[in-house]
Amino acid sequence: VQLVESGGGLVQPGGSLRLSCAASGFTLDYAATGWFRQAPGKEHEGVSCISAGNGSTYYSDSVKGRFTIFRDKTKNTMYLQMNSLKPEDTAVYYCAADIRILKGYCSGANYWGQGTQVTVSS
Repeated sequence: VQLVESGGGLVQPGGSLRLSCAASGFTLDYAATGWFRQAPGKEHEGVSCISAGNGSTYYSDSVKGRFTIFRDKTKNTMYLQMNSLKPEDTAVYYCAADIRILKGYCSGANYWGQGTQVTVSS
């Protein structure tokens, strides 16, 4: 299993970014996958995840209404569209697979990408 993220960078508050996660070694549709983030001095946070099969989506309260998670089956790639970005969204974002979804929240995973930095600053 390999997960490779891309798309991070520096963006101004209110701007948008799209993160990509290219998967190999397994089919995205067959596993719960998603995104976590970690900011300096803060706990690891499950941002958004999508279930295997029917593709139900889940979001943390801090990003609900601003971020959208989706998959492209033809490319075996997952995306996180991030709009209306805020300085508090600044973090390293990690793609993850084989995620545990507990009570509607993304709670840990068995496979991780290397992470991509997102910085929201003017």
